[in-house]
Amino acid sequence: MESNPFSSSPMLMLSWARMDPERRIGFSGGRFTSPNKLLAFLAGLVTTAAFYALLYLPGVPQWLNDMFTRRGPCPYPTMLLFFWSLAMLFMKWRKLELQKRAERLPVMPQQPDFELTPATARAVRERMSAIVDDPSHFILLNRIDLALANLHNIGHTADVAAILKIQAENDEAQIASSYAMTQGFLWAIPVLGFIGTVQGLSQAIGAFATTLAAGADMTALRASLQNVTGGLATAFETTLVALVCALILQLLLSWLQSRESEFLDACNDICHKNVAGKLRLNGQP
Repeated sequence: MESNPFSSSPMLMLSWARMDPERRIGFSGGRFTSPNKLLAFLAGLVTTAAFYALLYLPGVPQWLNDMFTRRGPCPYPTMLLFFWSLAMLFMKWRKLELQKRAERLPVMPQQPDFELTPATARAVRERMSAIVDDPSHFILLNRIDLALANLHNIGHTADVAAILKIQAENDEAQIASSYAMTQGFLWAIPVLGFIGTVQGLSQAIGAFATTLAAGADMTALRASLQNVTGGLATAFETTLVALVCALILQLLLSWLQSRESEFLDACNDICHKNVAGKLRLNGQP
């Protein structure tokens, strides 16, 4: 078997430095599909400001404006956390699409009789470094590179499958940890809604006491009842806003997690077929 099994000269096909959605706008890119939290916060802040500006446009129903602007302080942090989370999920989705492009790269030779040996492992690593600016930024390529580095440097094929398994577990842990802040926000948003509920009920109860004290004074009675209904509106609408936001986030998060899980499964299949399945087991040291 010749040491270089590739017949064509490599060319750069995938550049993380130029294609990562965060690096393209001047921010440091998070590892693999992890979003840049500062960029996500700025995007969430701008989106929240734009959302509240839209509420004051002509034609927006007054009840909708009141729901977000006249129900106490809780809707403001609720919407900020909501749009912050949306920004992180959007960036994770874009980064995942970039990671999936590595699946289509011609990293491994396509000859049916190709076998992985210490010599061919070096050729594969050199080609991978030529068609990608930095394999360590791609889940699939990083996993393959670590396995081939062990085979090239040590020469023991028995360790390759173990390295692939360990790295697969590390990648799953990395992906899971990248959702930690979003899941924290998903917990905090309903809590903010419940705080608004307590605040509104407290306001309504206090106003109801004033209503009882008004007695037969109809003018004072009507004014007090308005405070009661306003407190009840705050109680129910802050919870409604928070629960709707949490529901939207939960659906998007579950969808994205399933996409990333499918991607990790595809990486496992590619590594099993093109790396572990190509090892030459005979004649090893």
